[in-house]
Amino acid sequence: MHITRGFTGRTRGADPGLPPGQYDAGDDWPVLSAEVTPDLAPADWTFRVDGLVDEPRTWDWEKAHRLPPSAYEGAIHCVTSWSKFGVRFSGVSLDAFLNVVRPHGSATHAVAYSHTGYTTNLPLADLTGGRAWIAWEYDGSPLAPEHGGPARLLVPHLYFWKSAKWIAGLRILDHEEPGFWEQNGYHERGNPWEEQRYSGD
Repeated sequence: MHITRGFTGRTRGADPGLPPGQYDAGDDWPVLSAEVTPDLAPADWTFRVDGLVDEPRTWDWEKAHRLPPSAYEGAIHCVTSWSKFGVRFSGVSLDAFLNVVRPHGSATHAVAYSHTGYTTNLPLADLTGGRAWIAWEYDGSPLAPEHGGPARLLVPHLYFWKSAKWIAGLRILDHEEPGFWEQNGYHERGNPWEEQRYSGD
């Protein structure tokens, strides 16, 4: 299993490694959602990648689990100002899915969408090179529904609204197409280290 280590080895408390305007949530993991938590069983979950790709593909739970496993250890950062250190997610690197569908050379962005209809946009560069995952375990246990289970997108180097819960797919595009929060005043990219919380930041 490939493990990517992120923001590890940092001291809790007044941590100089915290992004600007953030605090360490410690053992807490606040639950924040734009939508009601769906009743979605693993057997009913699917993940599709289409758009500007050579071979659009849909994976069910079993097929997705056949891909090489991967994990992330590090920190996550919410736009509401909390950060959580020492998290461990397991699943599959998004690179494994993209290697199958083969995005076109003209592709620059993606819209991630959930089984609930939620959307968020991301530059393709933020989803490749070992920077993003489809995650279905947290700390060795199945990901809880309120945190996006059975599977969520994980893009830990961006604010956590970009890590779409209950992920259903990606549409690969050659342009930027704002998602739910981006249409409601949030920043297009959401880099916590640059405090890109809202449009214009």
